[in-house]
Amino acid sequence: MNSRQILFNSFSQENYSPEERSQQGWMAIAGFILLTVVCYFAGATAALRLIYPVTALAVAVFLYLRHPILYVSFTWWIWFLTPLATRLVDYRVGWDATRQMLIAPYLVVFVTIATFLRHFPRASHQGGLPFVMAFIGVFYGFLIGLIYNPPIPVARGLLDWLSPIIFAFHLFINWRDYPSYRQNIQRTFLWCVLILGTYGIYQFVVAPEWDRYWLIQSKLFMSSGNPVPFGMRVWSTLHSVGPFGSVMQAGLLLLFTSSGNLIFPASAVGYLSFLLTQARTNWGGWLFGIIMIVASVKARIQMRLIIIIAVMAICVVPLTTIEPIAGVVSARLETFSNLQEDTSFKDRSGSYDKNLGLALSNGLGNGLGNIWKVNEKTGQIEVVVIDSGILDMFFTLGWFGAIFYMGGLILLIISVSSYGEGRFDSFISAARAIGISSATQLIIGSGMLSVAGMILWGFLAMAMAGHKYYSNPNNS
Repeated sequence: MNSRQILFNSFSQENYSPEERSQQGWMAIAGFILLTVVCYFAGATAALRLIYPVTALAVAVFLYLRHPILYVSFTWWIWFLTPLATRLVDYRVGWDATRQMLIAPYLVVFVTIATFLRHFPRASHQGGLPFVMAFIGVFYGFLIGLIYNPPIPVARGLLDWLSPIIFAFHLFINWRDYPSYRQNIQRTFLWCVLILGTYGIYQFVVAPEWDRYWLIQSKLFMSSGNPVPFGMRVWSTLHSVGPFGSVMQAGLLLLFTSSGNLIFPASAVGYLSFLLTQARTNWGGWLFGIIMIVASVKARIQMRLIIIIAVMAICVVPLTTIEPIAGVVSARLETFSNLQEDTSFKDRSGSYDKNLGLALSNGLGNGLGNIWKVNEKTGQIEVVVIDSGILDMFFTLGWFGAIFYMGGLILLIISVSSYGEGRFDSFISAARAIGISSATQLIIGSGMLSVAGMILWGFLAMAMAGHKYYSNPNNS
């Protein structure tokens, strides 16, 4: 009997067999990797700044049309690995202040604009109203940005704000194949925790030259430590501590829903590198997520999770007693008991005191691109950091745009909070916990943008997809 799996392509509106197309997809990915490696070692390293994003986009379009499941994992890996590839290129041929290669993940994600535009007229009836509302808010910010800000920063802002929304909508609209997408994301993040966690420990111990070069040139000393062995806060293959903390927070929570021989080695390196980020916000988000997961599943699954947590603790805790790891982690943990004297806490509190009234009084907003400014000395475009997603929303989108954007996000959170499927499907419980714990961090960071935004919106969308899958009697 033929048990070949048949899935549905939401864009082309046709069924396809992932097994039949798997070889084509992996050949495309292998070709992309081979071309990148050859260019790097064959003297065409500088050309990668253009070749890498263009070929990544070409592969993404091919996978999107031919093998949508593989497209999802390819997208995640482009987010995870592109910053490291950028550092390696910069180390070999010199610093690129335009960060041209880092556009690749946004281009790969933006392929899903085709899904959004195709389903937009019926999105509200299909349960996609939160995404439509957020899209309207961002589009409003885009129009205001075109009036007040230069076009290039506005375009970059559009990619930053819109990418997580349209990718999440793509995941949601493929709810019919929720089990396959769930398995794909579980496998992707399992390998992510293992590989990124391992590199993170290597980065902390060795301080590779390309990472030190990046740290010096990007002037991230204050946030990422000193460019010496055992002196850096770990950010692994990502471009800074915050994004890596968000990825590992999601990956480690997702490990509770996975099984297999790689779970415990992945947990060991994952938790150790997560501690070495010294990212207290993400530590708190992880703990909040754990509480949400344990509280929302059946007693049988609760016992299984508690056993897994105990075994993981046995694996990880001894590693944290080794110097200098023990000193770094304990020093950071001690800051929780004296937040009033903590520099980072005082800076964020001062930012709120200074900017909250200004942000809330900004009716029209400054539009997308307002966080980019031109350095008068170098002529380069630089980012103005706002340590709050809430402030960022009101500064950028104004009241009109923020009401739509935050309204969509709040509606999404309220919806997933009411789902009962998490009691028997631990992935839905974990996805909901990841999304909501990420949303709580918007108070102290712009976690709705870049890879953090992909995680926030993407996992909430997967929880919605799971609910719709189980609610539809014809899902088979």
